Amino acid sequence: MLRGGRRRRPVREMGKIDGKRIFDLLFSLSGLILLAPLFFIVAVLIKLDSPGTVFFRQERVGKDFIPFNLYKFRTMVVGPRAGPSVTSAKDARVTRVGKVLRSLKIDELPQLLNVVKGDLSLVGPRPEVAKFVAMFEHEYRRILRVRPGITDFAAIQFKDEEALLAGYDDVEEGYAREILPRKIACYMRYLEERSFFLDLKLVLLTIVVIIRGRTQ
Repeated sequence: MLRGGRRRRPVREMGKIDGKRIFDLLFSLSGLILLAPLFFIVAVLIKLDSPGTVFFRQERVGKDFIPFNLYKFRTMVVGPRAGPSVTSAKDARVTRVGKVLRSLKIDELPQLLNVVKGDLSLVGPRPEVAKFVAMFEHEYRRILRVRPGITDFAAIQFKDEEALLAGYDDVEEGYAREILPRKIACYMRYLEERSFFLDLKLVLLTIVVIIRGRTQ
């Protein structure tokens, strides 16, 4: 399913606008307008802290296994230093400003651009890189029937994921063996229970969790 390169979106979906998509567009466009001053400040801090681009792009697997570039504020050094595709709290690649952005989840805000583009929804299973999707392809055949999202049950439950990963010598192995299966269970729960009111609840709960700095 992951082989063969990019797949085109079905023609029947390209012009389809439903209630969830309208909600996504209104919320994300409003968010981008309101957060524009913060985006500017963060961009300046990133450039002052370390050389490189303001934004970071990483290919993720989207709805119907169509790959797309996920946007984030850059929080790591730029260069040949290789490392795992998941990040722990002990990752030496993270910059000083990056640590603050990641702790406050500010680095995730550019994903509102992905929502506007239609790559993401505000609420839905978090998109993964291809290597992890391939490990659980059977489960993802169901999960990726819907558009991935910025937040969901798993994003709230694993708000402190980087701290959890710091306990593993091999963070990718620990993520694939221990954390991702639990995330997938959260994704399945969302697929069973999803509704407009659940989406609204998860968006509001995510905001509360970030502000309070703890899960509920």
